[in-house]
Amino acid sequence: MNNLSFSELCCLFCCPPCPGKIASKLAFLPPDPTYTLMCDESGSHWTLHLSERADWQYSSREKDAMECFMTRTSKGNRIACMFVRCSPTAKYTLLFSHGNAVDLGQMSSFYIGLGSRINCNIFSYDYSGYGASSGKPSEKNLYADIEAAWLALRTRNASCFS
Repeated sequence: MNNLSFSELCCLFCCPPCPGKIASKLAFLPPDPTYTLMCDESGSHWTLHLSERADWQYSSREKDAMECFMTRTSKGNRIACMFVRCSPTAKYTLLFSHGNAVDLGQMSSFYIGLGSRINCNIFSYDYSGYGASSGKPSEKNLYADIEAAWLALRTRNASCFS
């Protein structure tokens, strides 16, 4: 390895001053998008289109129970959000931050199954640079993303989530 010892390699990537770009490239692995969001002419209704890679496991009835929209973060990025109405009797909504290397399209079937099993609705979002979200993945954007998702969940039209 170019005559670098393991400890020197660790220092190069793990010890300050570590350039943020190196850390971001190692920490964030956004997949190729598995979905698109199409906005209607009014700009208020978004339609989810899943690709084959999303591996959708349910019928269109379950897909109709999903509401997707975009919200803006404090860093200026637009992130995709998804509200999944899993059960008509659900009293709670779980804010779900998915793992690395997946997007909302890949997680959508999982959300239906999880919410149905635990009788709650699921609200999730894509990080900046993932799926249909704009921007680049970074630690600072990640904090802004979760803050924007939490705000969207709390302030979105109550009729959508009731």
